[in-house]
Amino acid sequence: MFRGANAISLDAKGRLAMPSRYRDELMTRCAGQLIVTIDAVDACLTVYPLPEWELIEAKLRELPSLREETRRLQRLLIGNAVDLELDSAGRFLVPPRLREHAGLDKRAMLVGQLNKFQLWDEDAWNAISEADLMAIKQPGGLPDELRDLIL
Repeated sequence: MFRGANAISLDAKGRLAMPSRYRDELMTRCAGQLIVTIDAVDACLTVYPLPEWELIEAKLRELPSLREETRRLQRLLIGNAVDLELDSAGRFLVPPRLREHAGLDKRAMLVGQLNKFQLWDEDAWNAISEADLMAIKQPGGLPDELRDLIL
């Protein structure tokens, strides 16, 4: 499972180093093969180990292709998906088009999301993290079934 928020830097070519605490797991789980695509909900990118991405593709394949919502989701996720591989230094290159979409420049946050990662611009991550915290502190900000998970 991938958890935690990790401050990372992109180099001038748009490469970032996967934090060492995840590298062994990624090499075991998927031989360092990753898929990066836009996040369909948040203003960030999503990075999947290849086997996790293949599950997403299988689910998308099962959806009725004549529905506009299905085609829209396929265009967004699959149309923007890029195959990546960790190099010998544990780095991967985020393509310019995807960096631009997520507003990635130099400082970024790689955030574990159990079976995948989100890749955020650091300032955007700090803002959404603070907004999320404020929202759940509001009365009724977290439904009881979710609150029960953490109590």
